[in-house]
Amino acid sequence: MKQIGFPAAVSVGLGGIIGAGIFVLSGTMITLAGTGALLAFGLTGFVAVILSLEMGEMTSEMPGTTGASYSFVYNSFGSELGFITGISLYLSFVASVSAISLGFGSYLTSMLGGYNLFYARIYAIILIILLMGINLRGLSEAARADFVIVVFKVGVLIVFIIFALIFGKELTSNLGSPSFTDVPGIFSASVIAMFAYAGFQSIATMAPNIKGGGKTAAKAIMTAVVISLALYILVTLSMLALVPAARYGYAADPLSFALKASGAPYWLFVLVDFAALAATISATLAMIIAGSQLCLQLSNDGLLPSFFRRTAGSERAPVTAVILTGLVGILIMFAGNVYIIAAISNFGILLSYLLTGFALIKVRRLRKDPMKHAGFFAQAGISKESGFRMPMYPVLPVIGIVMLVMFFFGFPTIALSAGVGMVFVSIMVYYAMREDRDEPVIKVRFFR
Repeated sequence: MKQIGFPAAVSVGLGGIIGAGIFVLSGTMITLAGTGALLAFGLTGFVAVILSLEMGEMTSEMPGTTGASYSFVYNSFGSELGFITGISLYLSFVASVSAISLGFGSYLTSMLGGYNLFYARIYAIILIILLMGINLRGLSEAARADFVIVVFKVGVLIVFIIFALIFGKELTSNLGSPSFTDVPGIFSASVIAMFAYAGFQSIATMAPNIKGGGKTAAKAIMTAVVISLALYILVTLSMLALVPAARYGYAADPLSFALKASGAPYWLFVLVDFAALAATISATLAMIIAGSQLCLQLSNDGLLPSFFRRTAGSERAPVTAVILTGLVGILIMFAGNVYIIAAISNFGILLSYLLTGFALIKVRRLRKDPMKHAGFFAQAGISKESGFRMPMYPVLPVIGIVMLVMFFFGFPTIALSAGVGMVFVSIMVYYAMREDRDEPVIKVRFFR
Protein backbone atom coordinates (compact mmCIF):
# COMPACT_ATOMS: atom_id res chain seq x y z
CA MET A 1 0.00 0.00 0.00
CA LYS A 2 1.31 3.46 -0.90
CA GLN A 3 2.15 5.69 2.06
CA ILE A 4 1.24 9.37 2.30
CA GLY A 5 3.42 12.23 3.48
CA PHE A 6 3.03 14.90 6.17
CA PRO A 7 1.22 17.48 3.95
CA ALA A 8 -1.32 14.91 2.79
CA ALA A 9 -1.88 13.74 6.39
CA VAL A 10 -2.49 17.35 7.54
CA SER A 11 -4.87 17.87 4.62
CA VAL A 12 -6.94 14.83 5.62
CA GLY A 13 -7.19 16.26 9.15
CA LEU A 14 -8.12 19.71 7.85
CA GLY A 15 -10.54 18.05 5.45
CA GLY A 16 -12.35 16.50 8.40
CA ILE A 17 -12.21 19.60 10.61
CA ILE A 18 -12.95 22.45 8.19
CA GLY A 19 -16.33 21.29 6.95
CA ALA A 20 -19.82 21.42 8.37
CA GLY A 21 -18.54 22.97 11.60
CA ILE A 22 -17.76 26.32 10.03
CA PHE A 23 -19.70 26.30 6.75
CA VAL A 24 -22.96 24.83 8.07
CA LEU A 25 -23.14 25.06 11.88
CA SER A 26 -21.40 28.37 12.68
CA GLY A 27 -24.71 30.26 12.38
CA THR A 28 -26.34 27.75 14.74
CA MET A 29 -23.55 28.38 17.25
CA ILE A 30 -24.14 32.14 17.12
CA THR A 31 -27.88 31.52 17.59
CA LEU A 32 -27.23 29.31 20.64
CA ALA A 33 -24.61 31.51 22.29
CA GLY A 34 -24.71 34.93 20.63
CA THR A 35 -21.27 36.50 20.59
CA GLY A 36 -20.49 33.78 23.13
CA ALA A 37 -19.84 31.65 20.04
CA LEU A 38 -16.35 33.17 20.08
CA LEU A 39 -15.92 31.90 23.63
CA ALA A 40 -17.30 28.48 22.62
CA PHE A 41 -14.87 28.18 19.71
CA GLY A 42 -11.98 29.39 21.86
CA LEU A 43 -12.93 27.09 24.74
CA THR A 44 -13.30 24.02 22.55
CA GLY A 45 -10.19 25.02 20.61
CA PHE A 46 -8.21 24.96 23.87
CA VAL A 47 -9.64 21.52 24.67
CA ALA A 48 -8.94 20.39 21.09
CA VAL A 49 -5.28 21.41 21.48
CA ILE A 50 -5.07 19.31 24.66
CA LEU A 51 -6.73 16.41 22.86
CA SER A 52 -4.38 16.77 19.90
CA LEU A 53 -1.41 16.51 22.27
CA GLU A 54 -2.95 13.38 23.85
CA MET A 55 -3.75 11.85 20.49
CA GLY A 56 -0.29 12.73 19.24
CA GLU A 57 1.41 10.96 22.13
CA MET A 58 -0.84 7.89 21.96
CA THR A 59 -0.43 7.67 18.17
CA SER A 60 3.34 7.72 18.52
CA GLU A 61 3.11 5.12 21.32
CA MET A 62 0.93 2.78 19.24
CA PRO A 63 1.96 3.54 15.63
CA GLY A 64 0.68 0.26 14.21
CA THR A 65 -3.01 0.85 14.96
CA THR A 66 -5.68 2.36 12.70
CA GLY A 67 -8.55 2.77 15.16
CA ALA A 68 -7.67 6.15 16.71
CA SER A 69 -9.18 6.54 20.22
CA TYR A 70 -10.72 3.07 20.03
CA SER A 71 -7.30 1.44 19.63
CA PHE A 72 -5.84 3.45 22.49
CA VAL A 73 -8.65 2.36 24.81
CA TYR A 74 -8.67 -1.24 23.52
CA ASN A 75 -4.91 -1.68 23.98
CA SER A 76 -4.91 0.04 27.38
CA PHE A 77 -8.04 -1.40 29.03
CA GLY A 78 -9.02 -4.48 27.02
CA SER A 79 -11.82 -5.65 24.76
CA GLU A 80 -14.84 -4.71 26.92
CA LEU A 81 -14.20 -0.98 27.16
CA GLY A 82 -12.61 -1.12 23.72
CA PHE A 83 -15.75 -2.59 22.14
CA ILE A 84 -17.99 0.04 23.73
CA THR A 85 -15.65 2.83 22.61
CA GLY A 86 -15.21 1.38 19.14
CA ILE A 87 -18.92 1.00 18.40
CA SER A 88 -19.72 4.46 19.82
CA LEU A 89 -16.91 6.09 17.87
CA TYR A 90 -17.79 4.27 14.65
CA LEU A 91 -21.41 5.41 14.84
CA SER A 92 -20.15 8.93 15.54
CA PHE A 93 -18.01 8.88 12.40
CA VAL A 94 -20.95 7.56 10.40
CA ALA A 95 -23.27 10.23 11.84
CA SER A 96 -20.64 12.81 10.84
CA VAL A 97 -20.77 11.47 7.28
CA SER A 98 -24.53 12.00 7.38
CA ALA A 99 -24.47 15.50 8.91
CA ILE A 100 -21.69 16.87 6.72
CA SER A 101 -23.07 15.44 3.48
CA LEU A 102 -26.45 16.95 4.40
CA GLY A 103 -24.65 20.28 4.70
CA PHE A 104 -23.37 19.74 1.15
CA GLY A 105 -26.91 19.08 -0.05
CA SER A 106 -28.17 22.19 1.74
CA TYR A 107 -25.63 24.48 0.09
CA LEU A 108 -26.22 22.94 -3.32
CA THR A 109 -30.00 23.31 -3.16
CA SER A 110 -29.56 26.90 -1.94
CA MET A 111 -27.28 27.67 -4.88
CA LEU A 112 -29.79 26.14 -7.30
CA GLY A 113 -32.62 28.26 -5.95
CA GLY A 114 -34.17 27.86 -2.51
CA TYR A 115 -33.71 25.29 0.23
CA ASN A 116 -35.58 21.98 -0.01
CA LEU A 117 -34.84 19.15 2.45
CA PHE A 118 -35.88 16.44 0.02
CA TYR A 119 -33.43 17.57 -2.67
CA ALA A 120 -30.75 18.25 -0.04
CA ARG A 121 -30.94 14.60 1.01
CA ILE A 122 -30.87 13.38 -2.60
CA TYR A 123 -27.71 15.39 -3.32
CA ALA A 124 -26.17 14.19 -0.03
CA ILE A 125 -26.83 10.55 -0.92
CA ILE A 126 -25.28 11.01 -4.38
CA LEU A 127 -22.20 12.59 -2.75
CA ILE A 128 -21.76 9.69 -0.31
CA ILE A 129 -21.98 7.14 -3.13
CA LEU A 130 -19.39 9.01 -5.22
CA LEU A 131 -16.99 9.34 -2.27
CA MET A 132 -17.38 5.65 -1.48
CA GLY A 133 -16.08 5.04 -4.98
CA ILE A 134 -13.03 7.26 -4.35
CA ASN A 135 -12.30 5.42 -1.08
CA LEU A 136 -12.52 2.08 -2.86
CA ARG A 137 -9.68 3.22 -5.13
CA GLY A 138 -7.36 3.39 -2.12
CA LEU A 139 -6.23 5.63 0.74
CA SER A 140 -3.52 7.47 -1.18
CA GLU A 141 -5.98 8.38 -3.96
CA ALA A 142 -8.46 9.70 -1.37
CA ALA A 143 -5.72 11.71 0.41
CA ARG A 144 -4.57 13.30 -2.85
CA ALA A 145 -8.12 14.33 -3.72
CA ASP A 146 -8.54 15.76 -0.21
CA PHE A 147 -5.32 17.80 -0.45
CA VAL A 148 -6.47 19.72 -3.53
CA ILE A 149 -9.88 20.48 -2.00
CA VAL A 150 -8.37 21.63 1.31
CA VAL A 151 -6.02 24.12 -0.39
CA PHE A 152 -8.98 25.63 -2.26
CA LYS A 153 -11.36 25.97 0.69
CA VAL A 154 -8.72 27.41 3.06
CA GLY A 155 -7.83 29.98 0.41
CA VAL A 156 -11.48 31.02 0.03
CA LEU A 157 -11.92 31.30 3.80
CA ILE A 158 -8.95 33.66 3.91
CA VAL A 159 -10.56 35.80 1.18
CA PHE A 160 -13.86 35.80 3.16
CA ILE A 161 -12.05 36.87 6.35
CA ILE A 162 -10.17 39.70 4.63
CA PHE A 163 -13.34 41.04 2.97
CA ALA A 164 -15.44 40.87 6.15
CA LEU A 165 -12.87 42.48 8.45
CA ILE A 166 -12.25 45.31 5.96
CA PHE A 167 -15.81 46.03 4.80
CA GLY A 168 -17.94 44.69 7.68
CA LYS A 169 -19.67 47.33 9.81
CA GLU A 170 -21.21 45.32 12.66
CA LEU A 171 -18.20 43.99 14.58
CA THR A 172 -17.85 46.96 16.91
CA SER A 173 -21.60 46.92 17.61
CA ASN A 174 -21.68 43.16 18.24
CA LEU A 175 -18.66 43.15 20.52
CA GLY A 176 -19.63 46.43 22.18
CA SER A 177 -22.95 44.99 23.37
CA PRO A 178 -22.22 41.26 23.52
CA SER A 179 -25.28 39.03 23.32
CA PHE A 180 -24.07 36.28 25.61
CA THR A 181 -26.68 33.72 26.49
CA ASP A 182 -26.73 31.73 29.70
CA VAL A 183 -24.05 29.14 30.48
CA PRO A 184 -26.08 26.19 29.05
CA GLY A 185 -26.31 28.08 25.75
CA ILE A 186 -22.55 28.45 25.57
CA PHE A 187 -22.07 24.77 26.43
CA SER A 188 -24.62 23.82 23.76
CA ALA A 189 -22.58 25.82 21.26
CA SER A 190 -19.44 24.12 22.56
CA VAL A 191 -20.95 20.72 21.77
CA ILE A 192 -21.38 21.85 18.16
CA ALA A 193 -17.85 23.27 18.12
CA MET A 194 -16.42 19.94 19.32
CA PHE A 195 -18.18 18.35 16.35
CA ALA A 196 -16.26 20.78 14.17
CA TYR A 197 -12.92 19.67 15.62
CA ALA A 198 -13.67 15.94 15.49
CA GLY A 199 -12.01 15.43 12.11
CA PHE A 200 -8.45 15.28 13.40
CA GLN A 201 -9.08 11.71 14.57
CA SER A 202 -9.04 10.75 10.89
CA ILE A 203 -5.23 11.22 10.93
CA ALA A 204 -4.81 8.75 13.80
CA THR A 205 -6.86 6.12 11.94
CA MET A 206 -4.26 6.02 9.16
CA ALA A 207 -1.01 6.28 11.17
CA PRO A 208 0.52 3.06 9.73
CA ASN A 209 0.02 4.47 6.23
CA ILE A 210 1.86 7.76 6.94
CA LYS A 211 5.55 8.14 6.14
CA GLY A 212 7.37 8.36 9.44
CA GLY A 213 4.62 6.50 11.29
CA GLY A 214 3.33 7.69 14.65
CA LYS A 215 5.72 10.63 15.08
CA THR A 216 4.68 12.18 11.77
CA ALA A 217 1.01 11.48 12.54
CA ALA A 218 1.39 13.24 15.91
CA LYS A 219 2.82 16.36 14.22
CA ALA A 220 0.08 16.28 11.58
CA ILE A 221 -2.67 16.09 14.24
CA MET A 222 -1.35 19.10 16.15
CA THR A 223 -0.74 21.13 12.98
CA ALA A 224 -4.28 20.52 11.72
CA VAL A 225 -5.84 21.54 15.06
CA VAL A 226 -3.84 24.78 15.41
CA ILE A 227 -4.58 25.88 11.82
CA SER A 228 -8.28 25.10 12.28
CA LEU A 229 -8.51 26.96 15.59
CA ALA A 230 -7.10 30.13 14.03
CA LEU A 231 -9.46 29.89 11.04
CA TYR A 232 -12.53 29.21 13.21
CA ILE A 233 -11.93 32.24 15.43
CA LEU A 234 -11.29 34.53 12.46
CA VAL A 235 -14.32 33.29 10.49
CA THR A 236 -16.62 33.78 13.51
CA LEU A 237 -15.29 37.32 13.95
CA SER A 238 -15.90 37.90 10.25
CA MET A 239 -19.51 36.72 10.48
CA LEU A 240 -20.09 39.04 13.43
CA ALA A 241 -18.55 41.85 11.37
CA LEU A 242 -21.05 41.34 8.55
CA VAL A 243 -24.38 40.75 10.35
CA PRO A 244 -25.81 41.50 13.84
CA ALA A 245 -25.58 38.39 16.01
CA ALA A 246 -29.33 38.36 16.67
CA ARG A 247 -30.12 37.83 12.97
CA TYR A 248 -28.42 34.44 12.68
CA GLY A 249 -30.84 31.53 12.86
CA TYR A 250 -30.50 27.85 12.00
CA ALA A 251 -29.65 28.55 8.35
CA ALA A 252 -27.82 25.69 6.67
CA ASP A 253 -25.63 28.15 4.73
CA PRO A 254 -24.65 30.83 7.30
CA LEU A 255 -21.68 32.26 5.38
CA SER A 256 -23.86 32.81 2.32
CA PHE A 257 -26.54 34.33 4.55
CA ALA A 258 -24.00 36.76 6.01
CA LEU A 259 -22.81 37.81 2.55
CA LYS A 260 -26.36 38.29 1.25
CA ALA A 261 -27.46 40.27 4.30
CA SER A 262 -24.44 42.56 4.10
CA GLY A 263 -24.77 43.25 0.36
CA ALA A 264 -21.45 41.63 -0.55
CA PRO A 265 -20.49 41.36 -4.23
CA TYR A 266 -22.04 38.43 -6.07
CA TRP A 267 -18.68 36.92 -7.08
CA LEU A 268 -17.74 36.47 -3.42
CA PHE A 269 -21.10 34.85 -2.66
CA VAL A 270 -20.55 32.34 -5.49
CA LEU A 271 -16.93 31.70 -4.45
CA VAL A 272 -17.89 31.00 -0.82
CA ASP A 273 -20.69 28.68 -1.91
CA PHE A 274 -18.28 26.68 -4.05
CA ALA A 275 -15.83 26.57 -1.12
CA ALA A 276 -18.65 25.32 1.13
CA LEU A 277 -19.36 22.55 -1.35
CA ALA A 278 -15.65 21.70 -1.46
CA ALA A 279 -15.40 21.80 2.35
CA THR A 280 -18.33 19.49 2.90
CA ILE A 281 -17.05 17.14 0.18
CA SER A 282 -13.59 16.83 1.76
CA ALA A 283 -14.99 16.55 5.31
CA THR A 284 -17.37 13.80 4.23
CA LEU A 285 -14.48 12.05 2.50
CA ALA A 286 -12.31 12.30 5.65
CA MET A 287 -15.09 10.84 7.81
CA ILE A 288 -15.65 7.93 5.40
CA ILE A 289 -11.89 7.24 5.58
CA ALA A 290 -11.98 7.38 9.40
CA GLY A 291 -15.12 5.21 9.68
CA SER A 292 -13.92 2.51 7.28
CA GLN A 293 -10.44 2.37 8.86
CA LEU A 294 -12.00 2.04 12.33
CA CYS A 295 -14.34 -0.70 11.10
CA LEU A 296 -11.33 -2.52 9.63
CA GLN A 297 -9.43 -2.26 12.93
CA LEU A 298 -12.42 -3.56 14.92
CA SER A 299 -12.51 -6.54 12.57
CA ASN A 300 -8.75 -7.08 12.81
CA ASP A 301 -9.10 -7.15 16.60
CA GLY A 302 -11.84 -9.77 16.34
CA LEU A 303 -14.63 -7.55 17.66
CA LEU A 304 -16.43 -7.48 14.31
CA PRO A 305 -16.78 -10.38 11.83
CA SER A 306 -13.91 -11.12 9.41
CA PHE A 307 -16.31 -10.11 6.64
CA PHE A 308 -15.27 -6.49 7.27
CA ARG A 309 -11.60 -7.29 6.55
CA ARG A 310 -12.25 -7.91 2.87
CA THR A 311 -10.06 -5.76 0.66
CA ALA A 312 -9.65 -5.23 -3.08
CA GLY A 313 -7.48 -3.38 -5.56
CA SER A 314 -3.75 -2.70 -5.64
CA GLU A 315 -3.99 -0.59 -2.47
CA ARG A 316 -6.08 -3.16 -0.58
CA ALA A 317 -9.01 -0.84 0.10
CA PRO A 318 -11.38 -2.19 2.83
CA VAL A 319 -14.34 -2.76 0.51
CA THR A 320 -16.94 -4.01 2.98
CA ALA A 321 -16.04 -1.42 5.62
CA VAL A 322 -16.34 1.43 3.10
CA ILE A 323 -19.71 0.20 1.82
CA LEU A 324 -21.07 -0.25 5.37
CA THR A 325 -19.93 3.23 6.40
CA GLY A 326 -21.60 4.86 3.41
CA LEU A 327 -24.88 2.97 3.69
CA VAL A 328 -25.28 3.55 7.44
CA GLY A 329 -24.45 7.23 6.88
CA ILE A 330 -27.31 7.44 4.40
CA LEU A 331 -29.74 5.83 6.88
CA ILE A 332 -28.79 8.17 9.76
CA MET A 333 -29.51 11.14 7.48
CA PHE A 334 -33.23 10.61 8.19
CA ALA A 335 -32.81 10.74 12.00
CA GLY A 336 -33.47 14.49 12.28
CA ASN A 337 -32.01 17.89 11.40
CA VAL A 338 -28.31 18.68 11.14
CA TYR A 339 -28.10 19.92 14.75
CA ILE A 340 -29.52 16.69 16.22
CA ILE A 341 -27.39 14.46 13.97
CA ALA A 342 -24.26 16.44 14.90
CA ALA A 343 -25.07 16.19 18.62
CA ILE A 344 -25.61 12.42 18.34
CA SER A 345 -22.27 12.15 16.55
CA ASN A 346 -20.54 14.14 19.27
CA PHE A 347 -21.55 11.80 22.10
CA GLY A 348 -19.37 8.94 20.90
CA ILE A 349 -16.55 11.28 19.92
CA LEU A 350 -16.47 12.97 23.34
CA LEU A 351 -16.68 9.58 25.07
CA SER A 352 -13.70 8.35 23.07
CA TYR A 353 -11.72 11.51 23.90
CA LEU A 354 -12.55 11.12 27.59
CA LEU A 355 -11.31 7.52 27.66
CA THR A 356 -8.22 8.43 25.64
CA GLY A 357 -7.22 10.75 28.48
CA PHE A 358 -7.49 7.89 30.97
CA ALA A 359 -5.57 5.59 28.61
CA LEU A 360 -2.74 8.14 28.39
CA ILE A 361 -2.58 8.39 32.18
CA LYS A 362 -2.37 4.59 32.47
CA VAL A 363 0.40 4.26 29.87
CA ARG A 364 2.38 7.08 31.52
CA ARG A 365 2.00 5.40 34.92
CA LEU A 366 3.21 2.03 33.63
CA ARG A 367 6.11 3.72 31.81
CA LYS A 368 7.63 4.40 35.23
CA ASP A 369 8.53 0.70 35.50
CA PRO A 370 8.74 -0.66 31.92
CA MET A 371 10.50 -3.89 32.91
CA LYS A 372 7.71 -4.82 35.32
CA HIS A 373 5.03 -4.13 32.72
CA ALA A 374 6.88 -5.47 29.67
CA GLY A 375 4.04 -7.92 28.99
CA PHE A 376 1.49 -5.13 28.86
CA PHE A 377 3.59 -3.05 26.44
CA ALA A 378 4.15 -6.05 24.17
CA GLN A 379 0.46 -6.98 24.11
CA ALA A 380 -0.62 -3.38 23.51
CA GLY A 381 1.85 -2.93 20.66
CA ILE A 382 3.54 -0.03 22.45
CA SER A 383 7.04 0.84 21.28
CA LYS A 384 9.85 0.24 23.77
CA GLU A 385 11.02 3.83 23.48
CA SER A 386 8.37 6.51 23.82
CA GLY A 387 8.02 8.95 20.92
CA PHE A 388 6.28 12.29 21.29
CA ARG A 389 5.47 13.28 24.90
CA MET A 390 2.79 15.88 25.62
CA PRO A 391 3.93 18.79 27.84
CA MET A 392 2.53 19.80 31.24
CA TYR A 393 1.57 16.26 32.22
CA PRO A 394 -0.61 15.48 34.20
CA VAL A 395 -2.13 18.98 34.40
CA LEU A 396 -3.35 19.16 30.78
CA PRO A 397 -4.92 15.67 30.67
CA VAL A 398 -6.83 16.37 33.91
CA ILE A 399 -8.08 19.73 32.54
CA GLY A 400 -9.15 17.96 29.33
CA ILE A 401 -11.08 15.28 31.23
CA VAL A 402 -12.89 17.87 33.39
CA MET A 403 -13.80 20.02 30.38
CA LEU A 404 -15.13 17.04 28.42
CA VAL A 405 -17.36 16.05 31.34
CA MET A 406 -18.70 19.61 31.46
CA PHE A 407 -19.47 19.55 27.72
CA PHE A 408 -21.88 16.65 28.26
CA PHE A 409 -24.19 19.10 30.06
CA GLY A 410 -24.63 20.95 26.79
CA PHE A 411 -26.15 18.01 24.91
CA PRO A 412 -29.78 18.19 23.77
CA THR A 413 -31.86 15.62 25.64
CA ILE A 414 -32.56 13.46 22.59
CA ALA A 415 -28.86 13.22 21.69
CA LEU A 416 -27.83 12.46 25.29
CA SER A 417 -30.51 9.76 25.54
CA ALA A 418 -29.44 8.24 22.22
CA GLY A 419 -25.80 8.21 23.31
CA VAL A 420 -26.44 6.62 26.71
CA GLY A 421 -28.76 4.08 25.08
CA MET A 422 -26.05 3.25 22.54
CA VAL A 423 -23.57 2.54 25.36
CA PHE A 424 -26.02 0.24 27.17
CA VAL A 425 -26.80 -1.65 23.96
CA SER A 426 -23.05 -2.06 23.31
CA ILE A 427 -22.56 -3.49 26.81
CA MET A 428 -25.38 -6.00 26.34
CA VAL A 429 -24.15 -7.06 22.90
CA TYR A 430 -20.60 -7.48 24.19
CA TYR A 431 -21.61 -9.74 27.07
CA ALA A 432 -24.06 -11.68 24.90
CA MET A 433 -21.20 -12.50 22.50
CA ARG A 434 -18.79 -13.27 25.31
CA GLU A 435 -21.29 -15.62 27.00
CA ASP A 436 -21.26 -17.85 23.91
CA ARG A 437 -17.51 -18.38 24.21
CA ASP A 438 -17.86 -20.47 27.38
CA GLU A 439 -14.95 -18.69 29.06
CA PRO A 440 -14.48 -18.47 32.84
CA VAL A 441 -15.82 -15.36 34.54
CA ILE A 442 -13.04 -13.00 35.58
CA LYS A 443 -13.37 -11.89 39.21
CA VAL A 444 -11.22 -8.98 40.34
CA ARG A 445 -10.93 -7.67 43.91
CA PHE A 446 -10.32 -3.94 43.84
CA PHE A 447 -10.23 -3.62 47.65
CA ARG A 448 -9.04 -5.94 50.37
